[in-house]
Amino acid sequence: MTSNTIANGILKALGIILGIFLILYFLYKIQSVIVYIAIAAVISLIGRPIVRFLKRRLKFKNTLAVIFTMTLLIGLFIGLISMFIPLLAEQGHNLSLLDIDKLQENVQSLYTQISEYLATKNIDFERSLEESKIFSSFDYTIIPNFFNSLVSGLGNFSIGLLSVLFISFFLLKDSKLLEDGVMVFVPDNKETRLSKSFEKIKDLLSRYFVGLVFQILILFVIYTIALLIFGINNAIVIAFLCALLNLIPYIGPLFSGVLMLLLCMTSNLEADFSTVILPNTIGVMVFFLIGQLIDNFLSQPLIFSSSVKSHPLEIFLVIIIWGILFGILGMVVAVPSYTAIKVILKEFLSDNKIVKSLTKDI
Repeated sequence: MTSNTIANGILKALGIILGIFLILYFLYKIQSVIVYIAIAAVISLIGRPIVRFLKRRLKFKNTLAVIFTMTLLIGLFIGLISMFIPLLAEQGHNLSLLDIDKLQENVQSLYTQISEYLATKNIDFERSLEESKIFSSFDYTIIPNFFNSLVSGLGNFSIGLLSVLFISFFLLKDSKLLEDGVMVFVPDNKETRLSKSFEKIKDLLSRYFVGLVFQILILFVIYTIALLIFGINNAIVIAFLCALLNLIPYIGPLFSGVLMLLLCMTSNLEADFSTVILPNTIGVMVFFLIGQLIDNFLSQPLIFSSSVKSHPLEIFLVIIIWGILFGILGMVVAVPSYTAIKVILKEFLSDNKIVKSLTKDI
């Protein structure tokens, strides 16, 4: 091996490393565009069954079916926003989430009522908190800072919304648009197999995302009924927020439970704690647990088994592993990405024993 060969090999390796670095840097700079495309892809998968129904059953032309579907989805979104924004503004006003002084005053009032109630049961609430050191490192500015950041970020919302709608329209109109873009980087002899994989992935994920919509809807109905029964203010917005958090597997229900507990206790601070706030909160949390049981033992198993053809235990392990590797975002995208990997493996490694075992139901 000559020195020129070695030098050329080193230069080639450096060129490859530099190219990879530039690609990663480019993807990092356009990450917002990637997010728009990802959201649009999810919307197109949700709208795909509607377009297919309109084309096959009602004999709509493709473009007309897409326009009707997009109009329907936009109408649902506008209806949700028109209902959600006033309630959220009212809830924010009641809780004074952007006013840290008012927030501390509300929390102090609730704290005093809880302490007085537990004192009648011979429980020293203040001493118990000090010994537990639960709030020793809690930053009380995190809530107002979060809402301030949320408000400041709404400036880019309109641009993102228009971008997502534009991309979604063309992904629905031409379902192979994204697929064709990927095929540019695939060797000719692999295109047929990958095309079959794409079609299968779209079918599975379309059913999965539609199933998630129904899962959230079921929880939303249960939470809304519970909150209305016990007279909690702004029941719809609280129910929607708590149901939406369930999109984050396993961790989301914990967050939604804490959020519902706090909002129920702070929605009527002027009432007596022992006779109104505590009984209402306990009643709501009982309904919350019932909703979680229905979700865990009925909704989720049905969605996973019928949509992505995976066993609930298999999904559980995948979500945990993705969460360890990539955090909360990994847990959210675990099921779609795992489903896509399974379909591709079945197409290209169908003779492998492990792949056969994992993809026998697909």
